[in-house]
Amino acid sequence: MDSPSEAPIPPTRATAIAPATRTVWSLGAVGRIEILLDEPAGAPRGVALVAHPQPLLGGSARHKVPHVLAHALRDQGWLSMRPNFRGVGGSEGRHDHGAGETEDLLLVAAQARADHPGLPLALMGFSFGAYVQSHVAARLAERGDPARHVLLAGMPVGQVQDWRHYDPAPVEHAWLVHGEFDERAGLQALLGWARERRQPVFVVPGADHFFSGRLQLLRELVAAQVGSI
Repeated sequence: MDSPSEAPIPPTRATAIAPATRTVWSLGAVGRIEILLDEPAGAPRGVALVAHPQPLLGGSARHKVPHVLAHALRDQGWLSMRPNFRGVGGSEGRHDHGAGETEDLLLVAAQARADHPGLPLALMGFSFGAYVQSHVAARLAERGDPARHVLLAGMPVGQVQDWRHYDPAPVEHAWLVHGEFDERAGLQALLGWARERRQPVFVVPGADHFFSGRLQLLRELVAAQVGSI
């Protein structure tokens, strides 16, 4: 299942003084969206949306991977938002296999940009959340207002377990991060997809789907990507 919850992370100077995670609400296409908000200690340098894994397998905004991504962003001075997808936590609606979830995140991104004009936007996601974020990023790019940073970790491509099928949208300049031994979203499928699009993939040697024992590396990748804006 895609349901490991948040695990404590070692405190840093930034986490010691940053506000605690709090819950806020936004409006999606079919109702309210519950969002976990992580604010930096000072004025935000940017706004980030972090998407969680498959709700049908127990994924939520409290899963350990989006938790780590969100806190890494916060520690780099970004305002980090972790929406719960439809039917998860307090979010209204039913699971829509990525289509409705894409529409909801586009609305959340638009509201975040309206609330924080002039700040860059980052999109990050894990597993199903990475798949959704690929479509969000592509739609924003088509509109001529692309996200500044896109990081997609453990993104499924093609058919995976339980006969689910994923067709990600190609996103120019996205960082694709994948575990060498990903048992849920096979690396070879992603490499074939990326090869056709000449898109590089960052492979984490020895890592499984959940980046067990490698989450600190994900934090470092986030810092490398967004640390200098």
